[in-house]
Amino acid sequence: MATVHLENASGFEQRIRARTHRLTADEPTDVGGTDSGPAPYELLLASLAACTALTLRLYVARKAWALGRIEIDARFVREADGTERIEREVRVQSTLDEQQLGRLADICEKTPVTRTLKRSMAIATRLISKPDVS
Repeated sequence: MATVHLENASGFEQRIRARTHRLTADEPTDVGGTDSGPAPYELLLASLAACTALTLRLYVARKAWALGRIEIDARFVREADGTERIEREVRVQSTLDEQQLGRLADICEKTPVTRTLKRSMAIATRLISKPDVS
């Protein structure tokens, strides 16, 4: 369904390719990075926010509802006891009634990335050593 390729020669800067798109991930300077791109958790939050907005747009298009600007703020929180959560605030610039807004709130909880994050999943990792032979 989705695939990315990452290259890293050294340091924290990561070069990512997703289809024909190029992205950079890095850590902030206060933890040793060069801040050349978002940190991994910021990319995770961006994925959630993007999926939320895209899903809302698809839904309102099918319903032929007028939906203006969408703004989403997402924040990753780790408590002192180690529990983690994401806080997401979705703001829409529209004149929708309470029932329509309630339906959009339901849709936010059913976006593909939301569902993936809420249910957790196994990650299978295969590590391969490939010495440089140049």
